[in-house]
Amino acid sequence: MYALEMLREKRTIRNLCVFCGSSNGVKQEYQAGADNLGRAMGERGINLIYGGGSLGLMGVLANSLKEYPVKITGIIPQRLHDLLKGMYSSEDELIVVSNMHERKATMYAKADAFVVLPGGIGTLEEFMEAFTWLQLGYHQKPIGLLNIAGYYSTLLNFLNESVTTGFLSQRMLETLTVATDANELLEKLLTVSVDVPLKIEV
Repeated sequence: MYALEMLREKRTIRNLCVFCGSSNGVKQEYQAGADNLGRAMGERGINLIYGGGSLGLMGVLANSLKEYPVKITGIIPQRLHDLLKGMYSSEDELIVVSNMHERKATMYAKADAFVVLPGGIGTLEEFMEAFTWLQLGYHQKPIGLLNIAGYYSTLLNFLNESVTTGFLSQRMLETLTVATDANELLEKLLTVSVDVPLKIEV
């Protein structure tokens, strides 16, 4: 086992896709956590891929990276782009796509890994789709939850219950990296194993 661990090399994360809310949330810790993640990324030279715009935690995260020599790429569907004209200030590149499906596919293709900050139903949907795609073998990229102020504790309880009740494998759950500190999360993403059997029930 020790030899296997020694042979496992750290992966490279150059482009990180972050899912997070377009609102700030009610706790100051959420904004501080988004800012801390941005600074941790900037210090490591990690480029940001996100949904675009300067609203909510998305804006906090993007703005925190502006002082670093990294690239900020926003990806947004045409309809939202039309609604939010004039609300872009942080991107080095803004990619406008035709719909939400293309938006997510483009984000997944460009990213080396994913991090999930607090957010609403859109953030949850993006996380669950990326997690599902990993389970089905459509990518082998690590996924991390930054559990700021316990925001995702209830979701983690649900995922553990899914294991207990036989709907999610323990090995699949173990691919999910969870931390309350941005630096710790980024370090864990470099070594977590995402090699899992495909979930194909016949």
